[in-house]
Amino acid sequence: MDYFEKYDANPAEELKWNVPEKRMGTVTIAGGNGQNFRTPVKIAEYLGANYPLEHINVVLPDVLQDKLPPAPGLVFLKSTESGSFADSEELTRASEVADYSIFIGDFSKNAVTGRAVASACENSASPLLITRDSVDLVAENNPEKALINDKVVFVASAAQLQKLLHAIYYPRMLTLSQSLVQVAETLHKLTLSYPAGIVTLYSGQILAAKDGVVAAVPLEKSGYSPIMLWSGELAAKIMAMNLYNPNNFIKATLCAIFS
Repeated sequence: MDYFEKYDANPAEELKWNVPEKRMGTVTIAGGNGQNFRTPVKIAEYLGANYPLEHINVVLPDVLQDKLPPAPGLVFLKSTESGSFADSEELTRASEVADYSIFIGDFSKNAVTGRAVASACENSASPLLITRDSVDLVAENNPEKALINDKVVFVASAAQLQKLLHAIYYPRMLTLSQSLVQVAETLHKLTLSYPAGIVTLYSGQILAAKDGVVAAVPLEKSGYSPIMLWSGELAAKIMAMNLYNPNNFIKATLCAIFS
């Protein structure tokens, strides 16, 4: 299994030196709904405090426009009656104007928003990471088109990954009773067929996979707890390290997990 390796320490410490001292790069953080927009704002604050980004755009549904004071980087897009994103073309354009985007979740569960998020993943020509309930929305809207976009990264739970595989009728299923080696083999074959990047947690290991290569990090070595893993912070780190280290997904992701 030369495609699978476990790491107890950061194998790519040198990638930290690729983070520039001068501010550069534009990121888009999309998420939230009329009742909950805390996570997109929190992740924007986290990225602004920890990485030298030139521009951070926070994209929210326009139902929130009268609830928030004007601020640099706030972008409001057309919303549904339920208070989430409505127009898929707007969401796609918002992601494409950035060097890297993250769909951080809290979109709310509705069919219109699901199509908008899935369409953005299918069509984005710029790097795009999706996590939390964004993954569920894509899984319910023909996820095969998002999985064949090599610009897309899924940071998903094992249950969400199960849902994705089921939705594309993938011949190898993922079950919680499988060994780590079996799951690594499934991710190996999956990412040879589908070029999207995948990060997940399975059996106490954070797994990163792309282009048939699979890396594993024990959760206790990462400094994260299972609950912290899905707060959005690790996904933001992964996005930032891949922004500054393009075309080196596995190493950049491992650097984010250990940093």
